[in-house]
Parts: sequence; C-alpha cells; structure tokens
Amino acid sequence: MAWDTARTKALLLDAAVDEFAAHGPEGARIDRIAAAAGINKERIYPYFGGKRQLFAAVVQRELEQLAAAVPMEDEATGRAPDLPEYAGRVFDYHLAHPHLLRLLQWEALCGDAASPVAGEELRAAHYAEKVAAVSRARGEGARSAGAPLPPEELLYAVVALAGWQFTAPQLVRMITGRTADEDPAGRRAAVVDMVRRLAL
Repeated sequence: MAWDTARTKALLLDAAVDEFAAHGPEGARIDRIAAAAGINKERIYPYFGGKRQLFAAVVQRELEQLAAAVPMEDEATGRAPDLPEYAGRVFDYHLAHPHLLRLLQWEALCGDAASPVAGEELRAAHYAEKVAAVSRARGEGARSAGAPLPPEELLYAVVALAGWQFTAPQLVRMITGRTADEDPAGRRAAVVDMVRRLAL
C-alpha cells in the first residue's frame, strides 16, 4: 500500500503541536507524537529529519496558519490595514489557538537571543511586509501633533499587546483584575483601544 505522504505529515504535525506546546523541544517525546498521530515513529525521520527539525516545521506551519487566518491587508483591494481591528483579530486568534504563543515561548527559551531561529530569514521578510503595510496605513491616516511611533515599533506594539494577554496571564490578572479567558470581550476592547491610541 502506498504511503499518503501529505496526510502522514499532517497527522504528525497535528500531534506534534500539542506535544511541543506542553513540553517544548527538549521535553517532547517522539514516541508520544507518533502514538498520538497513529503513525510509526520511524516515519518522522525521513519526513522531518529529527525532533528539532520537526519542532521548526511545527512553528513555521502555525505561523503560516496565523498569517492566513488574520491577514493584515485586504488583498482584493490593497487597502491599508485598520491596525486596531487587526490587533483585535490577532487577539481573537490567540484566544482560540493558545498553543502558538507557547511554541514561540519554547523557541525563545531553548535558543540564544543572538542566534537565528529556523526559518528566520523568511519570517523576517514576512514581518518586513507587515512593517511596510503599517507605514502605508500611517501615511493614509490622521497623525497626532507629536512624533508618531516608527512603523516597526508600532507593529511590535500591536503584536505584543495582542499576545501578552495569553503569554503572561498572571500579570494581566494582577494588574487589571481579570484575564483574557475571564473577560475576552473586555480585554479585546482594551487591546483595540490601546492600538488605536498608539496609531495616532
């Protein structure tokens, strides 16, 4: 019987998401991933090369899914993004997919801040496109009397505000008295409002 390579890879990646999110690349077990996928663990090596490469493939796929689900610009019209609403949609995505931020935390914890991560050049190019979109949005919108944030800093602020709610929920709870899980509508509204103020 012929192997359905695409299906096998997808099953392994699906199983690996939960394993890596829970245990990180060091603590994850290949045998648990294979068992959860219902695939012989020997299939992982020809497809991905090993645990580190599988982790990198998982992170890349999850980031691609975020980018596809939450585009910054309307590709049909090419209109500049509505940054506050974009931040709200990123918040919604993380609320529904909490594993992505855990994967990024593990990536940071298991690496060196000065060393590139897997796929960094491609990922940096993707963010450069978003910085350019933010710059276009700033050019089309109203500006405050003071100096506006540079577009790269504004994009970083959007990413941080939308994601930090889930990255350190204990801090959000201690500072605001509620977490994103307890009051998603309220926390989303706060993120959208903060980005609106920053984007002026």
